[in-house]
Amino acid sequence: MAVRIASRFFVLQSMRLITLALAALLLLIQYPLWLGKGGWLAVADLENQLAGNRARTEQLKARNAKLESEVRDLKDGTEAVEERARYELGMIKQNEIFVQVLRKDEKPAVMMTPPPPPREPKGAKDAKSRKPPED
Repeated sequence: MAVRIASRFFVLQSMRLITLALAALLLLIQYPLWLGKGGWLAVADLENQLAGNRARTEQLKARNAKLESEVRDLKDGTEAVEERARYELGMIKQNEIFVQVLRKDEKPAVMMTPPPPPREPKGAKDAKSRKPPED
């Protein structure tokens, strides 16, 4: 009977030992799955980075399309050049009147184009064109 109890005790001890060894192996197998180089956490982090990069790429594509259309307008049409000259350089066309409405705390824009020469009065123009009477 003592042998039976000892053998039974030995079997239970070996079963516990085998169970603990299998549990340890299971944990060792799970480690790379969760925390390893290609584990779940690394994959989730890479997916987040990928989503951020895709969003940034879409923003850059939209910006590039806008710049491309602006370049095309500058190459092909004169409207874009005229618009830039008006807003960025403050230029106006000949015989055009520039009116600027300011708030109380605003300063007037600096004009890059020289003002047109003053117009002569109508009477002075006629006097110059007439020749003095000859004797």
